[in-house]
Amino acid sequence: MGPIFLVGYMGCGKSTLGRKLARRLGVPFFDTDSVVEEREGASVCDIFRYEGETRFRELERAAIETIIAEGCVCVVSTGGGLPLWGDNMERMNGAGHTVYLRRTAEQIAERLTPYGRRKRPKLNGLNDVELVEYMRSDMPRRELFYAKAHSTVECGAMSDEELVARLSNEFGDGRR
Repeated sequence: MGPIFLVGYMGCGKSTLGRKLARRLGVPFFDTDSVVEEREGASVCDIFRYEGETRFRELERAAIETIIAEGCVCVVSTGGGLPLWGDNMERMNGAGHTVYLRRTAEQIAERLTPYGRRKRPKLNGLNDVELVEYMRSDMPRRELFYAKAHSTVECGAMSDEELVARLSNEFGDGRR
């Protein structure tokens, strides 16, 4: 089956749901941001600040290539911008199964803690109104890439437990 790649906007729940799904399926979990931070010994914010977005995107691509090369069934939480860069979305689609976790700007804003905002370079420092406005203007451009996923899950009305149950039913037996 290959990796299950979770894609979607920053703060939509990819890491939280990914950890829970991997645990439920009994497979490894990878978060591309964490993989990059571990390899580089620096936070995503610091990499953006000191080395630039291009360098960060190169590091993200290296992270997914490493995960794909391992050849294991696993759950991978991707950074919100990873599917937009180069042919990353096509690469993930070809190597495994991609799932777009779709939420509205308002739903994401409700989920994001102050820490969650600070650790995302593009959201850091925005107040509640600015956050929703920024996401509303940014989401349509990203939607074009996320929509290429093999499946889309409308997350808004479901709890995390319901989402994990739905995804584990879809992937639990190793078939698509």
